[in-house]
Amino acid sequence: MGKESSCRATLRELTELRTRLSEAEETLCAIRRGKVDAVMVSGIGGPQVFTLEGAERAYRVLIESMNEGALALTADKVILYANQRFARMVKRPLERVMGNSFCCFLSPEDRKATLKLVKRNNRAASKIQVFLNADDGSRMPVQVSIRPLARKGTRRATMGVVVTDMTEALRTEKMLRALAHRVVQVQEAERGRVALELHDNITQPLCAILVRLQVLANKASSCHRPAEGESARIQAMLGQTVHEVERISRNLRPSVLDQMGLVAVLRDTCNQFGERTGVSLKMDCDGFEWRLPVHTELTLYRILQETLKNVEKHARAARVTVSLRRRTGFVQLVVKDDGVGFDPNHPPGTRTGKGCLGLLGMRERAAYVDGTFEIKSVRHAGTQVEVCIPLPRGGKTD
Repeated sequence: MGKESSCRATLRELTELRTRLSEAEETLCAIRRGKVDAVMVSGIGGPQVFTLEGAERAYRVLIESMNEGALALTADKVILYANQRFARMVKRPLERVMGNSFCCFLSPEDRKATLKLVKRNNRAASKIQVFLNADDGSRMPVQVSIRPLARKGTRRATMGVVVTDMTEALRTEKMLRALAHRVVQVQEAERGRVALELHDNITQPLCAILVRLQVLANKASSCHRPAEGESARIQAMLGQTVHEVERISRNLRPSVLDQMGLVAVLRDTCNQFGERTGVSLKMDCDGFEWRLPVHTELTLYRILQETLKNVEKHARAARVTVSLRRRTGFVQLVVKDDGVGFDPNHPPGTRTGKGCLGLLGMRERAAYVDGTFEIKSVRHAGTQVEVCIPLPRGGKTD
């Protein structure tokens, strides 16, 4: 008799469990289809019921059709709602996503940065790029967009989150950066070739003509005074032409950069700028005696060259300062002017595309050597360009 009662009790428990399981499955299906507006989450203080705002069917259909992950979070970052796309991102069944903390899908470093961003921008939308940890151990680069929702109770969703897969975007960016690096390499090689051609095939013949003209002038001076004067004028023109060709050749590929180092070529560039424009320029690189890797020196030279060209064309500056410093682990180049300044979002030459290409080229050159390029400018308050390039590990340089 006792065994029969025990069996009946067990059957009743099994029946109840099946019923509760069926109800739970129906509830989850209803949540996914937008038929209910609340979900119960187990917590330390016992089960809590959270209301899902904006759970109308039309919005649910829209969110489920998105190619981005969509979440609704509580103030404690508990996931009240997630679409199927986010579940596929983390490679976890949807029922095992909702009710969990969003932070459990982030690394400790990304979790800390995300929480700090949310706390700092709790009244405005914010974005951050992090890695999403999936159940199979893989990591997906994503952009997380967080927007606060209207608070109408402590048990309602307080944050809307959109998670965008950045895998393809980063792959494309990497390919474009590699292409830009290759373009820079080809450009520098071609500049070197043209500089050599100018020196060998233009400068040297011009110098030979100049010498022979001097010989001819000496012979003609005794018998023909007008010819002597014309010869002097031609010599002056040829001398100026030789000087210009040498300047162009030096700007294309300064041989002094390889022979004497970065400081010498920067000083020469600054001196040429001052003589050409009349702008007061002060260069501060005293004590900088190190040789840097070839690509680093060339990058700093090209960025200074482009920056001074922009100052000459657009800044209308009276004073410019150039500073070259070796810091802990990196080298820093700073160029400041007291010119008219500009809006960094709309640089001079934007309409023609030349301004944007100049800034883009400098950024790409800095990125080519794993450096950073930053420009600060305010209208009527001047401009500052700062480049920081890491030094080789162990402090070794070429």
